[in-house]
Amino acid sequence: MLLGCNNVFYYPSRHRFVDPTSLGLQYTDVFFESLDGKRLHGWFFPASGGPGGRSALETHARARATVVHFHGNAENITTHFWNVAWLPGEGYNVFAFDYRGYGRSAGSLDRTGIQDDAAAAVRYVRTRPDVDPQRLILFGQSLGGAIAVYVAAEQTREGIRAVVIDSAFSGYRAIVREKLAGTWLTWPFQWPLSFLVSDRFSPRPVIHKVSPIPLLIIHGKADEIVPYPHAEDLFAAAREPKTLWIVPDARHIGTLQKYGEIYRRRLIAFFEEALRQGEEVRQKR
Repeated sequence: MLLGCNNVFYYPSRHRFVDPTSLGLQYTDVFFESLDGKRLHGWFFPASGGPGGRSALETHARARATVVHFHGNAENITTHFWNVAWLPGEGYNVFAFDYRGYGRSAGSLDRTGIQDDAAAAVRYVRTRPDVDPQRLILFGQSLGGAIAVYVAAEQTREGIRAVVIDSAFSGYRAIVREKLAGTWLTWPFQWPLSFLVSDRFSPRPVIHKVSPIPLLIIHGKADEIVPYPHAEDLFAAAREPKTLWIVPDARHIGTLQKYGEIYRRRLIAFFEEALRQGEEVRQKR
């Protein structure tokens, strides 16, 4: 597995697990191209109420902002969209998409390609007539958090008003080393074997470049997959404005599920403040 290096982080599926219509959500199937021309698939969820005859301009005017969701390493958007399915009801467009090799997206897995897919998703969203390209929010969970940080820091910043990462690791090599240290069989090899894994696109070395975009880091203290010190490490490396929520008893990407009544409200408040600050900056230019 370790000899696969990049591929130890990806567990994709082509299976369609859940259809959003089963939850009463309206959405549009979207196909767009990655930076290298690979055909990618996503779902666009319009703010509250769905398309239902509403024009693109009406959706544009209604939405508070558009959230681009970067999902974790397993399965595909047909399971991960649950984490953002509540946002359209709060007045936010949501764009969820699959990286290459996941779901209905073409191509085979590689870290550089997946990072390009993420940048292409933001580029695509900016072109939609029902989206204000100056009011974008990046929301990444687990692996998607690492991907989102790199997008905002190094790839495409225009119009991004906030970056939120939930249960993200600080580095590819660091998390592999921890997993190797977790069993007696691989413990002696944690250092030499971890160097087989590329640290390219890791969030910690670049997270300071997200500033001055407001950054929120969320992590459960009971996270059994990515221990919460990763969040503290990322927070220490980031620059202001930055916020850290370490949530007692929450497990991996579990904060908005287990404590949804509290933290969904807090997340919306964070969005609104970031959008307000972004608008003030834009008006001063």
